[in-house]
Amino acid sequence: MIFVIAKGTVMKARVVYESIFGNTKAIAEAIAEGLAARFETETVEIASASESAAGLDLIVIGGPTHAWAMSRPTTREAGRAQARKLGIDPVSGDTGVREWLARVVDGAGTKAAVFDTAVESFGIFSGGSAAKGEAKAFRRAGFELIDEPQQFRVAVKDDRTVLIAGELERARKWGEQLAERAAP
Repeated sequence: MIFVIAKGTVMKARVVYESIFGNTKAIAEAIAEGLAARFETETVEIASASESAAGLDLIVIGGPTHAWAMSRPTTREAGRAQARKLGIDPVSGDTGVREWLARVVDGAGTKAAVFDTAVESFGIFSGGSAAKGEAKAFRRAGFELIDEPQQFRVAVKDDRTVLIAGELERARKWGEQLAERAAP
């Protein structure tokens, strides 16, 4: 059931992601599934996403953690080269969350949430968080963050990153929680 805030008005959400190996994309899609019970929801790869929040009630953005922060052109290209070497077509191209956030249009009045994916080694995160930087950028642009930044875990297996079991379900549940928090 999609939540209607006024006669004929549907709540709208957008989940924007940057992804190299497809893990962050999968998390974004799971979050969107969780939101879909209350919101008309679209999932958009970062290069195709509008920097405007016009017409949205909620925007969620996420990307991989590279070198303890949001990806940079150099870390992104290194990840893309590694993916191609493994025979994987990289999901995202030259545009990353960092560049998109630098161009984001005023978000005053729009609710937001942020997430990232990060490598876990020996049961602990390797450090850093892209989502913390995403949250700062969103706050500067006037968005209202409705939850703490979320980090979803990946592990390195055969030179590629893979989602840790249970993370997709955790992302779906987080999407449901966001929908409850963002609904009027």
